[in-house]
Amino acid sequence: MIKKVFSLLHKDISGLHEAAYILAFSAFLSQILALLRDRMLAHSFGAGEILDIYYASFRVPDFIFISIASLVSLAVLVPFLSQEIDKKYIRRFMNEIFSVFFILITVVSVVVFFFLPKIIPLLFRGFSADALQEVIVLARIMLLSPILLGISNFCASIIQVNKKFFIYALSPILYNIGIILGILLFYPIWGLKGLALGVVLGAFFHLGIQIPSIARLKFLPRLTLPQRWGAIKKMMALSIPRTLALSLNSFAFLVLVAVASSLGEGAISVFIFAFALQSIPLSIIGVSYSTASFPILSKLFRDNQKEFFCHISISAKHIIFWTISASALFIVLRAQIVRTILGTGEFSWTDTRLTAACLAIFAVSITAQSLILLFVKAYYASGRTKRPVFINIFSSICVIGSVFLFKWLFVYFPIVRAKIGEALRVSDVANIDVLILPLGFSAGALLNVLLLYIFFKKDFRPVGMSLRKSFLQVLGASVVMGVATYFSLEIWNNVFNMNTFIGIFLQGFLAGITGIAVLIIVLKLVGNAEINEILNYLKKHPSIPEGQRPVPELPDIRPLN
Repeated sequence: MIKKVFSLLHKDISGLHEAAYILAFSAFLSQILALLRDRMLAHSFGAGEILDIYYASFRVPDFIFISIASLVSLAVLVPFLSQEIDKKYIRRFMNEIFSVFFILITVVSVVVFFFLPKIIPLLFRGFSADALQEVIVLARIMLLSPILLGISNFCASIIQVNKKFFIYALSPILYNIGIILGILLFYPIWGLKGLALGVVLGAFFHLGIQIPSIARLKFLPRLTLPQRWGAIKKMMALSIPRTLALSLNSFAFLVLVAVASSLGEGAISVFIFAFALQSIPLSIIGVSYSTASFPILSKLFRDNQKEFFCHISISAKHIIFWTISASALFIVLRAQIVRTILGTGEFSWTDTRLTAACLAIFAVSITAQSLILLFVKAYYASGRTKRPVFINIFSSICVIGSVFLFKWLFVYFPIVRAKIGEALRVSDVANIDVLILPLGFSAGALLNVLLLYIFFKKDFRPVGMSLRKSFLQVLGASVVMGVATYFSLEIWNNVFNMNTFIGIFLQGFLAGITGIAVLIIVLKLVGNAEINEILNYLKKHPSIPEGQRPVPELPDIRPLN
């Protein structure tokens, strides 16, 4: 039995859809654990000051991780590992890259540790002195997590290029298990510090699951004295554009959380809860398809550009199919989703309504966020890193600008505030200013994907790559699904007791099932290619629907060759 488990963990995954579905399933499990984590936090604390402190403490460590770890990210290391043929050279060079990275992220974390008392008060001006002190303590503990996650991210490049997608997929699951253990075991002993220790434990698990596979591949990273500074600088130079883009994206999110700290108690928690919920389809669909596509895109751009564009087209159409329909369900079922997952204990009805409203706004941009991941991966697979960087930088600036624009509109044009609140059924809630955060974020994401798509077609001039038909088919079918789901809610509302957990869950679940059935029927009627391909895959039919190109498999890359 144990041998079978290890055999499964180390199995090579070659098919694009197989890899994507494995990553999607693991993302689903990870999100289930994340929802359990959030439910436990919501039940214990509600959307109040304690959770605001906890979530604010994440921001600086996360910024360090994203800014430094991206210097040796998958986007840079995977193409490198796919091209080289000398295993001994790769081992030595990877050790040198690891040494530079480890020293850099450790030094930055230590420096930030001492400067946090200056940084935190500048960021979270809405917090009291006591709250700021708590944020400083928790953030200092969490500074261990970017070091551990950074090493894990480094190891993941080796894991992924060797097609060990099971191992790669388990890391985020274990990360959430660590945080949950912190809530269950550490918090009762050490209070908020226990929650921070849970985050560190999760980061340790994230790394630990990959160590046996790395050792088995004989690529366990070691500290060594770098000698190939020219090659290291070249790789870092390739990473800098992406690092700048990701850093600014992370900085934009940091600004949003900082703004939330000035919008009243619980605003950060509501914003983060809604963001976490909208990240479920993003992780399951967008991240899974873009991650599974990246190794083959890196290979195909050099060997077969026709298939390169075919892969992007197929992945984009499937992302559109899944995310638009998911977004429609999230918008219609937002109250049921939030009440089922978070509506317990200290999480009030006002918290539920505000979180649901934020979720609906985020849902509008889920497709955009998912396609951004794919187009950026395509650019990096081709070695063209500047274009997505400039677009991301511009879009991040627009996110921040949009937040302050909506804040200005809410203050000087109350009719805008009232209409948005009325549309989302929170007009009678006092603290609806938190809606400016998802509004600004979604506006930036929509602008980002629009620019990426326009420039992608301009830069690559892909032949026959059109997403318009699939987009319109799925959008139209999703609107019909949304209407069917809404009326189904009204029917089940008269059947179940809406004051109980099971009643709310069954109402949303059955309404969602009804909507999905309508979606499938409509898409079959209009001859949507993606629904036919998915149904054929589920039935394990080897044939591909007429008019669809066969999906190439991931390249047969020998270990680190």
